[in-house]
Amino acid sequence: MIPNTTLGRLADRLRLRAVRMVAPHGFGYLGQVLSSAELFAALYASHYRPGTDRIVISPGHYIIAAFAAAAEVGLLDEAALETYGHDGSVLEAIGTEKSPAVDLTGGSLGMGLSGALGFALSQRLRNEPKANVFVLVSDGELQEGQLWEAAMFAAHNRLDNIVVLLDANDSQVDGPVSSITTIEPIAAKWESFGWAAFDVDGHDAEAVDAALAQAIAADRPAVVIGRTSTVHGLSVLPEAADGHFIKLPADLAEAAIAELEARLA
Repeated sequence: MIPNTTLGRLADRLRLRAVRMVAPHGFGYLGQVLSSAELFAALYASHYRPGTDRIVISPGHYIIAAFAAAAEVGLLDEAALETYGHDGSVLEAIGTEKSPAVDLTGGSLGMGLSGALGFALSQRLRNEPKANVFVLVSDGELQEGQLWEAAMFAAHNRLDNIVVLLDANDSQVDGPVSSITTIEPIAAKWESFGWAAFDVDGHDAEAVDAALAQAIAADRPAVVIGRTSTVHGLSVLPEAADGHFIKLPADLAEAAIAELEARLA
């Protein structure tokens, strides 16, 4: 059930935009939006200050959610979304160094946090006004050693303007993250590295919003862990749908759009 709140409705609008972006291809990274929609909704509606803060999308295939959110707040032309994933478009299906509306996307997984630390540290070294650096990270990336090196570095240097949004959807290309590598207890691991950690229902947009406020106010780097599902918010999806890379034939896309439009009416 999607809470009928303003942020919850914004999350559904992101889902609807993403379905329309993926539909022409018949498949794509829709599950990443279904799981992270409330994280992006709370971030873009309440906390992210374009032109001041930085935003990093560590797993490049999550860029579809960032594009949808950017269009929602006027940072990206809505018409451009229709070119998502098409040959020659700047809105490529996986984020690149040319992707608009974000400051950095990751190629190999687990690298985005390191880039974010570069933004945060450079602010300090240049005596620039303090601004937040938001980093979207997936739980599958917690299997990467570089991420933990970055986490250790951030705490050592007390980079308190780093805020990680962790989409803990238990999904990666080879199957459930939990079946491949045990990454729990996630919050305790971050805390042991000197971070503040906030573990919330990632589909409760108000809870995410409150956790983000606490994370930004923390006196050390902070992570908001959102517990999510890659099929959340679309009941028309087949029970066995692969949330990592969803197949979306025309009839299913039409049903998905109808479901979301009805909920937003």
